Amino acid sequence: MLENIRLSFQGIWSHKMRSFLTMLGIIIGIAAIIAIVSTIQGTNEQIKQNLIGSGDNSVTVQMHQGDYTYEYNYNGVPEGVPVISQEMLDEVKAISEVKDATLFLSRETYNDIYRQNTGLSGGKVYGVEKDYFNICNFIVTDGRVFDEKDYKNFRKVAVLDADSAEALFSGEDPIGKTIEIKQEPFVVIGLVEKSSKFEPVINTIEDYYMYSQRSSGIVYVPSNEWPALYGFDMPQNLIVTVDSTEDMTAAGKKSADVLNGYLTVSDDTMKYKAIDLLEQAKDIQDLSQSTNMMLIWIAGISLLVGGIGVMNIMLVSVTERTQEIGLKKAIGARKIRILGQFLTEAAVLTSLGGLLGVITGIVLAEVISKLTGTPVAISAPAAVAAVLFSMVIGIIFGLLPSYKAANLNPIDALRHE
Repeated sequence: MLENIRLSFQGIWSHKMRSFLTMLGIIIGIAAIIAIVSTIQGTNEQIKQNLIGSGDNSVTVQMHQGDYTYEYNYNGVPEGVPVISQEMLDEVKAISEVKDATLFLSRETYNDIYRQNTGLSGGKVYGVEKDYFNICNFIVTDGRVFDEKDYKNFRKVAVLDADSAEALFSGEDPIGKTIEIKQEPFVVIGLVEKSSKFEPVINTIEDYYMYSQRSSGIVYVPSNEWPALYGFDMPQNLIVTVDSTEDMTAAGKKSADVLNGYLTVSDDTMKYKAIDLLEQAKDIQDLSQSTNMMLIWIAGISLLVGGIGVMNIMLVSVTERTQEIGLKKAIGARKIRILGQFLTEAAVLTSLGGLLGVITGIVLAEVISKLTGTPVAISAPAAVAAVLFSMVIGIIFGLLPSYKAANLNPIDALRHE
């Protein structure tokens, strides 16, 4: 085998231009596939990160009516939807994929939050438990978050995120100052932000609107102050966290199933559902990937053309070396030996083409990334598979010429000129 490989490299080197032109179809095909696969993986990862956000691996479970989130502030609290009890929460926490869980109430407002004459248009109010900030991976940038005494003494205190603080205070220090929620005064005691800063990649105007809407300001208040603001107890929303991003879908669905087991609503379209950003990412990735698979098949045509080129050049090689083959057979070389030599030469030729194609594909992917801003992710398994696939092409398309060489009549071969 080693001798066959040595002879193959010797033959390729002695006909450098011819060998390169033969490999060109393989190089182009492999390069195109590597560039496409790298772009697909990079784009998929960007989609995933853009949708999931800061990577805190959390899933929100909320009441839905059909495909839409149920609006308690417009529709009221339906019969048969209980407030989530500690027993229900413990059952959720017992799910194997769930790392931790907490409850919160939410209300989107347009004219409920003010500081003097400045309003927080389109802002949100969250009523949270004292473990909310820790479980949801927030850090305190100024002041503090709620403690046990705030809940015990029913203190009207609030925590702001960066957007709501900027909207209401325009760069002033908000700590210790008062804001109004539904005309009730709340003292700001802290500022928070996610511990992992999320900066989505924005390439289009649609991306801008999508993420600008998601970054609305939020004001957090203790959950036991909610009835004082909105007059009734609303069923809560649930947030579950997981250790791995891949567990998000299972954790969200199982948590929703637990809560749905306690519903007694007559409307069977009303159910708890997980707002599964990972599932959304996968749906978009599948759509993107199905389109790009067509490009891979088109790139594969050049591999077919390259394989035909290999077959052609190997047939030429057999013709050129007819006397050499006849001499080898005359001194006792067996058919399998001749077959192995030519198959090895074809496999080495296409493997070199595959290797050069991988290198070219990586360079091409990086160039595309620089020119268009499209992210790329080089896949080592795809690169190895590409080289192995090019070797297989060499063996398949080199089989006919090798078989022809192995079956030459030694007397006719020696007479050939």
